[in-house]
Amino acid sequence: MKPYENQSLERILESAIVVSWADLMRGAQTGLIHIEYGFAAGGTLDYLQVWSSVTRGHWLLACGYWMSASRFHGTGVHFDNKYQSEGLAHILEFVMQHQTAFVLPPDRGRLGLLQIPTPTEEESTAAAASVREAFDRFGSGRSLIYFSLRFWLAQENRELLI
Repeated sequence: MKPYENQSLERILESAIVVSWADLMRGAQTGLIHIEYGFAAGGTLDYLQVWSSVTRGHWLLACGYWMSASRFHGTGVHFDNKYQSEGLAHILEFVMQHQTAFVLPPDRGRLGLLQIPTPTEEESTAAAASVREAFDRFGSGRSLIYFSLRFWLAQENRELLI
């Protein structure tokens, strides 16, 4: 499948985090998220881990996603440290299963790290549009309805944007 020219894998991963922000911050107003990822020998993502920090210098593993199983983990998304987000799980599953449709980072032989600060309302709106566009591209209408409902229920006092 030809990569989608306008959307990088890193951008869609960042968008997945932004639309799931409330689940990852556990009620805190501000925080920071790191996404660490590693590539398999074939150039696709093998795993990613989402780390959450609501207190400077203190990080908790929120979840991980593995494409292949080992003695230490299964495949798919797994939440840790009492984190849970059905919406994030659904988006990560979608992105990881369709990752070759996005533009991969140029140096695929390295580990990657994305740092995501507290999003603005404008960034949240753009992230929701980015995820919606990705779901639309694959005709995942039912998935989009579910995602949209979860996202907007978490966004109290915000205008309906998608």
